[in-house]
Amino acid sequence: MPSNKKQAVRPMKIRTTGDRAAFMAISYTVVTLLAIICLVPFLMIVTGSFTAEEAIYRDGFRLIPKEWSLESYRLLLEGGVSLARAYQVTAVLTVVGTALSLLISSMTAYVLYRRDFPWRNKLSFFFYFTTLFSGGLVPWYILIAKYLNLRNNPLSMLIPGLVSVFNILIMRNFLKSIPDSLVESAKIDGANDFIIYLRIILPLSGPSLATVGLFIALNYWNEWYNAMLFMTKADYFPLQYYLYRTLNSMNFAAQAAAEAGVEVPIMPTQSFKLVMTVAATGPIIFLYPFVQRYFIKGITVGAVKG
Repeated sequence: MPSNKKQAVRPMKIRTTGDRAAFMAISYTVVTLLAIICLVPFLMIVTGSFTAEEAIYRDGFRLIPKEWSLESYRLLLEGGVSLARAYQVTAVLTVVGTALSLLISSMTAYVLYRRDFPWRNKLSFFFYFTTLFSGGLVPWYILIAKYLNLRNNPLSMLIPGLVSVFNILIMRNFLKSIPDSLVESAKIDGANDFIIYLRIILPLSGPSLATVGLFIALNYWNEWYNAMLFMTKADYFPLQYYLYRTLNSMNFAAQAAAEAGVEVPIMPTQSFKLVMTVAATGPIIFLYPFVQRYFIKGITVGAVKG
């Protein structure tokens, strides 16, 4: 008589052969060594930022400093309100720029993905063709500063990075992995293109959105070039440009004192460079673990699809 009790299903064990065990041991060893090689320079940056300037000139950069010092961090924090304002400008620029750029890139990629759009291949070639040539720095500067009149305007740091053909092509290639039957069934149910984009395309585009979003966020977080060209008001300086100007001011003060023959304490220019790196990369590093699983999948699919 058959028993009504549910039998426990034992998980199938994969037998590990000697060759597989050796392969896994070698793989883990190589990956661990590569991880250490990548981690050591960053640790040297962190410990170097706590190293006294005299020790750097005497002993060079070391993983474990002989003389510890907080002088560079003190100089950085002396900015106070200016430093906090620079962080705020960069954070707002990164969040707003990433959101708008993702919206524009994903909507453009969706249009180019639709097979019922007859001009999609021609427009794709047009977008790609613009990456082969550039009008040059002077026409671009005249466009932003004169015709758009964006000097001393935060939009001069936002608008130039909103559209990237590279990001659009990555998202378009990823969307090719979404079955056309989903879009067709939604159209049969009466959904328009905007509803299909919001309810179907965006939820299924998580990997590509995370991948492209990380690219865009890094570009906006590291923004300094447009600020150098178009910004003179200190209230709108982003973090990278603020740190750049601070370091230049320190170098100028040290050089002026040396030319005047005035003895002044050694300015911690070398350790301050490492402090700049820690201050600029620290927040963005914590973002990467949250998008890592999407990042690998998204960049792989976007690269191999035709």
